[in-house]
Amino acid sequence: MGKVDLGTTKYVIKAKIEINGVVEKPDVVGAIFGQTEGLLGNDLDLRELQKTGRIGRIEVNVDSKGGKSRGYINVPSSLDKVETAILAAALETIDRVGPCEASITIETIEDVRVSKRKRVVERAKNILGTMIEEITPDSMEITEEVKEAVRLREIVKFGRDRLPAGPNVADSDAIIVVEGRADVLNLLKNGIKNAIAVEGTSIPKTIVDLSKEKTVTAFLDGDRGGELILRELLQVAEVDFVARAPNGKEVEELTKKEIFKGLRNKIPAEQVIGMLASKQERKGKEWTRGVEVPERPKRKKNKKAEKFKKFFKDLSGTLKAYLLDEEANVIKEVAVRDLALALQNSKEKIYAVIFDGVVTQRLVEIASEKDVSYLVGAKVGNVTKKPAELKLLTSRDLGVA
Repeated sequence: MGKVDLGTTKYVIKAKIEINGVVEKPDVVGAIFGQTEGLLGNDLDLRELQKTGRIGRIEVNVDSKGGKSRGYINVPSSLDKVETAILAAALETIDRVGPCEASITIETIEDVRVSKRKRVVERAKNILGTMIEEITPDSMEITEEVKEAVRLREIVKFGRDRLPAGPNVADSDAIIVVEGRADVLNLLKNGIKNAIAVEGTSIPKTIVDLSKEKTVTAFLDGDRGGELILRELLQVAEVDFVARAPNGKEVEELTKKEIFKGLRNKIPAEQVIGMLASKQERKGKEWTRGVEVPERPKRKKNKKAEKFKKFFKDLSGTLKAYLLDEEANVIKEVAVRDLALALQNSKEKIYAVIFDGVVTQRLVEIASEKDVSYLVGAKVGNVTKKPAELKLLTSRDLGVA
């Protein structure tokens, strides 16, 4: 098969031809132009298309044996795929070449760009392989050194406490509070420029002031030290969300994927306060915003709520929520961070909401609007207005430690 002159060709119509007689290439080409003339109108007339370069040179190859001729036809096209398909269908209407009966069958319409892309990909692989071979470890070290220098230059000293921070902390509406300078550097390395470090366990006044103006996400190490800093942050600053590194890991050593996953899974600060309070209660005290108070006397269990006890135990430690109908069937399971939205958008009649988190004023208002009868959480937060028809229950009411 000969080589097709592709040029600006997008498609190649490939057809086979069978003729009951002996013919030559010019006879086939003449039949193609003659029998399609006027068939598709002026816009798709083969002669006009060839004059304007939208159809390339038609390639024909035929062999004659035993009084019959067989071969192939290639028609390069720079038309769109619909027009090319119409043109291909028109070729199949040709039934004679000279005085001989003939039939043309379209075998395929090849997208030339696919072939070109394959060649580009293969060549790119070869070029890349050569580049990698030629880059020495010294070159890699130089590149990393330059990147590190850029990151170091981007770190600024922010506020009167001269805290290490990314360059966007001053202008951004939201900031990420981390533990140390190395954490800021790692976030910078991965394109996050609004982080600021507390630089120690004592929270600086700069962080406290910033928290009053901006949305604050505390992103802390997944160890005991991270929890201690978190407790102090929650006491002295207005933290909106909390994100943690995986257990035993530090923010400074996280990969890009781990960083963005951690920030994606951030939890509202009020939910974290409830979790810390529950943890402290298990030791016989209640902790809220850093204040320890004597353990409250246990209240009598609400008998109507006994059936919720199993659901609450299942949810403990999962940060998830169940939406139940009046028969105590689970209609939906959602993450606590999505609970308000899920409840607001629910089309079903919700009888009870049980979740591993803190009952807040916002949840109370949404539950009231949706005519929910029971709102069950680990702890009740700062709820100032509660509708009489909505019952609020906690783990203590259910008798769950």
